[in-house]
Amino acid sequence: MSQMKSQFFDELAKIMTNAAGAAQGVSKEVEVLFRSQGEKLLNEMDVVSREEFEAVKEMAAKARDENDKLEARLKALEERL
Repeated sequence: MSQMKSQFFDELAKIMTNAAGAAQGVSKEVEVLFRSQGEKLLNEMDVVSREEFEAVKEMAAKARDENDKLEARLKALEERL
């Protein structure tokens, strides 16, 4: 009787372990699916990446600085006239 209980619990433990492994596998598959669908949606919406945004932001800041310098230079030239 004791051996039968032991076998039962061993089998139950194996089933639980397999079920946990299967649940983890399904969880990872769902995560990958959601991530790929999210990326697909963002690509269709033509959203820029963080790196592209930061690069354009830096370019705009440099252009603004250059514009301010040119404006000051123009003003100085106009005052000389």
